[in-house]
Amino acid sequence: MNKISVVSGKSSEDLAKKLSRKIKANLVKSEVKIFPDGESKITLDGNISKEKSIVVQSMYPPVDTNLIQALSLISKAKEISSEVIAIIPYMGYARQDTEFLPGEIVTMKVLGKLFKGAGASKIITVDIHSMIGLKHFTLKTKNVSAMPNLVKYFKKLRLKRPLVISPDQGGKDRAKEFADEFGSEYIALEKNRDRKTGKVQIKTKNTDKVAGRDLILVDDMISTGGSIIKATQFLKKQKCKKVYVACTHALLMNDAEKKIREIGVTNIVSANTIPGKTSVVDISDIIAKAIT
Repeated sequence: MNKISVVSGKSSEDLAKKLSRKIKANLVKSEVKIFPDGESKITLDGNISKEKSIVVQSMYPPVDTNLIQALSLISKAKEISSEVIAIIPYMGYARQDTEFLPGEIVTMKVLGKLFKGAGASKIITVDIHSMIGLKHFTLKTKNVSAMPNLVKYFKKLRLKRPLVISPDQGGKDRAKEFADEFGSEYIALEKNRDRKTGKVQIKTKNTDKVAGRDLILVDDMISTGGSIIKATQFLKKQKCKKVYVACTHALLMNDAEKKIREIGVTNIVSANTIPGKTSVVDISDIIAKAIT
């Protein structure tokens, strides 16, 4: 029997398959039945290694369902394997890492206890929304970046005087990382978001570099697309050329992809942390390096 098994959750089948090939591991697939009340029944197909198992399960919507499936897979793997590494490419609840308003529950603290209790010895995430969240975990954690592989994709495109843009100041370091690897300039937009209403306003003044250039809007994730839409509308007024979107996690809820394309974005490019039409960038090699 192979010394390493990759246990594939239903939410990450393609990525798990690619990862198993990269590290030459035995692939264990899972079949899931969802009962009318929402319960998940999981059946594994394959032999789990006694030495090391790698569980791959992303926590995109339905977040709670994919979370319980991840914990169940880890628990089953731990019954057989000495070591279980959990690959959670998209870590749900990562935005709930701090008590922003009185009474808010820091759900990442809860997840830290759940993953450890299920039997994981290490968690690997990809471009987690905030590194603060992983500080609530008492087991080993590692966050890896999909940016180098996203950059490789964009290097193949013929862009006109490309400029990398972060839709907010919070993503400034990410945009810098992307721009340094890509070999271009970058700027970060300034925006204000009302925490209660969610309304966003862009107040950037330094836009003299935008006109006549192709832009790459870089973000870690796109949920409803509100920030990307606001940024694109603002940048289009500055007479830019084409606007591309590069992100790791393309959740694209509530017809977000359609809305983003309708306001003039040429293409949305994302990693395969979440499967979908835009997830054309494979990051299995990055995860493989993080395991060893």
